[in-house]
Amino acid sequence: MGTCTVSMATTTDTRRAAVARLLLILAWFAGPGAWAQAPSPPTPGQASPEVIENTLGMKLVRVPAGEFTMGSDEAPDALASSYPAYEHQRFVDLYDEAPRHRVRITRPFYLGQDEVTVGQFARFLALSGYTPESVADGTGGYGYNAAYDPSKTERGDAFEGRNPIYSWRNPGFPQGDDHPVLNVTWNDAVALAKWLSNKEGAVYRLPTEAEWEYACRAGTPARYPNGDDPQALTHIANTFDADAATYWPRWQAFALKGHDGFAFTAPVGSFPANAFGLHDMLGNAWEWVSDWYGDTYYKTSPVDDPQGPASGSVRVRRGGSWHTWALYARCSFRNWNAASTRYTLLGMRLLREDKASGSVQARDK
Repeated sequence: MGTCTVSMATTTDTRRAAVARLLLILAWFAGPGAWAQAPSPPTPGQASPEVIENTLGMKLVRVPAGEFTMGSDEAPDALASSYPAYEHQRFVDLYDEAPRHRVRITRPFYLGQDEVTVGQFARFLALSGYTPESVADGTGGYGYNAAYDPSKTERGDAFEGRNPIYSWRNPGFPQGDDHPVLNVTWNDAVALAKWLSNKEGAVYRLPTEAEWEYACRAGTPARYPNGDDPQALTHIANTFDADAATYWPRWQAFALKGHDGFAFTAPVGSFPANAFGLHDMLGNAWEWVSDWYGDTYYKTSPVDDPQGPASGSVRVRRGGSWHTWALYARCSFRNWNAASTRYTLLGMRLLREDKASGSVQARDK
């Protein structure tokens, strides 16, 4: 049986949380009703969130039960004023974020403080003997290649692949063990969660889409944890900015003007935590969630612990990445892929259920 120890946040974590609190307070002044949702963000002097550490060295933060308003119903014209470089159809295509609806998360849970890292995934493979899909099926993944020209390909994809030279080990650019693992499929993520569950006698799984957005917002209804201004995203997340645009000049118009300090992935935890103590909920790597995708699901979604459609053909991913434009790195944005998809922007974050609170039974199957 594996071990799972409890520790308090470090001094660095405390400083990051303080910065996050300041950013969220500033967001409150940006518009009315910013703290109309539960729970409230931490206040100065409040104890740091409970953090546990598991067999693979992942730190998970306890997220309290609560309720929030999920989704977005911003009109295309309102979005166009904040994202002037985008063609109008991009705003119309966001219809699946509506209607905004009340969601109640009835049980607390532990969520990875950071995205699963390269080093943690490597330890899982070494201990379990599992073979990732990109290796097992021999087709590889996707990766950055400076000589690759998207305009000369049928799909116009930003990255080269599939190709066996690319996998979780090689996304086409250097990564350290503390960077988020990429080129992992939904099936790879579920395999990791099941292995940890068996190892520790706990329930690990992918978060539901509702749990993910609740954790991302951490008490704010704004587009981002620090408000509605896309340009301010560079202060809290690693997304497509002036640093990354150097490598993709054809999409420079969509890059944020500021610098977040990273052209590719960043070490996890490089940016301030949100009010729940979670890092990189936006940017760095897209994150698989458990739900099947349904474009009209929000119209019938239950209030308590929604699980997503009962069936489907593709799984939801959330949060954006180091290469994601600001419009698609909002808390409410939804995207999807087949469960076997592996990509140089796509990673994961795991949830561990609180034993005392019972199981939500998310559809990781």
